[in-house]
Amino acid sequence: MTARPEPPTIRLTDLTDCGGCAAKLGADLLADALAGLGAITPTAGRLIAGLEPPDDAAAYQVSDDLAILGTLDFFPPLVDDPVAFGEIAAANALSDVFAMGGRVLFALSIAAFPEELPRDVLAAIFGAAAGKVREAGGVLAGGHTIKDSEPKYGLAVVGAAHPDRLFRKGGARPGDLLLLTKRLGTGLLVSGRRSGVVGQPDLEAAIAQMRQLNRAAAEALARHGIRGATDVTGFGLLGHGLEMARASGARLAFEAASLPALAGALEAARAGVETGGAGHNRRYTAPALRVDPLVAPEVVALAHDPQTSGGLLAAVPADVLAAVEADLAGAGVETWRVGVVEELADGEAPGVALR
Repeated sequence: MTARPEPPTIRLTDLTDCGGCAAKLGADLLADALAGLGAITPTAGRLIAGLEPPDDAAAYQVSDDLAILGTLDFFPPLVDDPVAFGEIAAANALSDVFAMGGRVLFALSIAAFPEELPRDVLAAIFGAAAGKVREAGGVLAGGHTIKDSEPKYGLAVVGAAHPDRLFRKGGARPGDLLLLTKRLGTGLLVSGRRSGVVGQPDLEAAIAQMRQLNRAAAEALARHGIRGATDVTGFGLLGHGLEMARASGARLAFEAASLPALAGALEAARAGVETGGAGHNRRYTAPALRVDPLVAPEVVALAHDPQTSGGLLAAVPADVLAAVEADLAGAGVETWRVGVVEELADGEAPGVALR
């Protein structure tokens, strides 16, 4: 357990406008900027996952039975407790390796901090992140830190997996059931707490979930040969669902009544709380989204809400669904059936639906 410093004289969240994955540049802005940036090199055939199509981590095949995974994620603080911030930032970055079905080898810190930030706060963030990397099965092996008036922290993570056993966004097939392994609403709760709409107990429950690794969930899914999965982070459930739908050439249809919400999240949405990241997510999904008019506005907000260190979204064939759910439960992972993968009609474009 990382030692907890005395309460800092500087509140981390006072140094930033927004934190966590809500600070992520919107998918609507990134799509055009990244177009055409897939690797075009003599070794491109060994890059089996990257930007075209986008996946959760890059995967480079080095042999018939080994692919090296690489990913990077960092963001400003969304909580004031430096230990919680370090653990959440690390869990969020490590998640991309688990979302590919891989194991963590090592990680490197990427950090930016104001020079006036107390040293014990810095040490607590680094120490908490190192502990979370160890929990993931790896080691924090170094990193790079610069000075910046807005603090930011995260990890570059290197992992490994068998090339034929990767989870891919394009692995969903019509008839698969969609399982989600964490509740939704972290962006609503963090933003709602800042505006005084959300109480501290509800925020603490969200923080506890954000500190949880997706390792156990990924290992259970891998034992059953699951191939279609992603993690739900800054682009929200519908945004990441749309990425899966496009990569798989299908429609991901979500059941509004089945979406699991963290305590207080729907109430925050009803009170008008919404992050800037959610606005980007709405614009990104709008051309490919069908929403049943009977779905409550707060549930639509929940489905667009940017998640920090969110759960895995897995496409599970019906014939192994019960076994997968039992294995996940045995590993201590909560799951919810949130929808189904549907086949497209001739000429129909991939998309997402909320019913």
